[in-house]
Amino acid sequence: MILKMSIQHILLGASLLLMSCGGKSSAGSTSDSLPSDNASPMAVTFSADSAYSYLAKQVEFGPRVPNSEPHRLAGDWLVAQLKRHGAKVTEQKVDLTAFDGTVLHARNIFGQINPGATKRILLLAHYDCRPWADQDADRSKRKEPVDGANDGASGVAVILETARQLKASNSNLGVDFLFVDAEDWGTDGDEESWAMGTRYFAQNPPVAGYTPTYAILLDMVGGKDATFPREYFSQQNAGPLNDAFWEAARKAGHADRFPNSMGGAVTDDHVELLKAGIPAIDIIEYNSTSGFNPNWHTTTDNLDNISKETLGVVGESLMQFLSVQ
Repeated sequence: MILKMSIQHILLGASLLLMSCGGKSSAGSTSDSLPSDNASPMAVTFSADSAYSYLAKQVEFGPRVPNSEPHRLAGDWLVAQLKRHGAKVTEQKVDLTAFDGTVLHARNIFGQINPGATKRILLLAHYDCRPWADQDADRSKRKEPVDGANDGASGVAVILETARQLKASNSNLGVDFLFVDAEDWGTDGDEESWAMGTRYFAQNPPVAGYTPTYAILLDMVGGKDATFPREYFSQQNAGPLNDAFWEAARKAGHADRFPNSMGGAVTDDHVELLKAGIPAIDIIEYNSTSGFNPNWHTTTDNLDNISKETLGVVGESLMQFLSVQ
């Protein structure tokens, strides 16, 4: 993903707000998109150790760059994990042409638990890796692929552990899991070059008539000492949903890691859902002074720079949020 805090982004935020209000699901008005005080409580448990093991397994495959063997193997493993956790899995396989003309054999992986439930909560993360470490301090490494321990694998890991916990609790929530492809093969100056897998998903639902009530994107949620301010597009277009998640983080004891302050405007997968009229928020590490995690799009985005504690902070906040749905 890229970040450009500019007048163009501010105008895009305003246009998304108008677009989402005119879509099938309003980004801030549907009462059933928010927690209910009358909801049956669900046990709030989350294992950071288990989440870390899911993360490490992804990295073990190697960089999950589209069209590569590690990418294929990781995709097969993700399908198996979702099925193991009781999800009904649908795969979207499609060829997408990247900005540089490369045809990406993309594969979105979509799983549902309790598919008969009317209210649908979509949790998503991208599982592909950046093909080039273009931000690496060592210029000689800038053509190497990225391990994607944080940028990709961390969000997937938290979602897999959440799926495991939901199965263990026999939850009756209607929860959907999307591991999206072709997010990170983009270039500066071309916003359409990012999040191609999610764009395809939003325009071509894998299940006829599928529209989630709302969506939560997890991206770069495993960095050491990471904090998660509010992302601009999320706040502008799905403010009540953002508020509800930040309140859940507070109740989980993690208000210090989810400061009530604005971060940046991030071009990420959630933007494609907002364009489709789906309320969506992005939980992403961003520091208003230094920007993204220092290992972003570098060869140091590896296991050495992952924090189990941070995975636990995000996972516990998410489970707290789900517990009142």
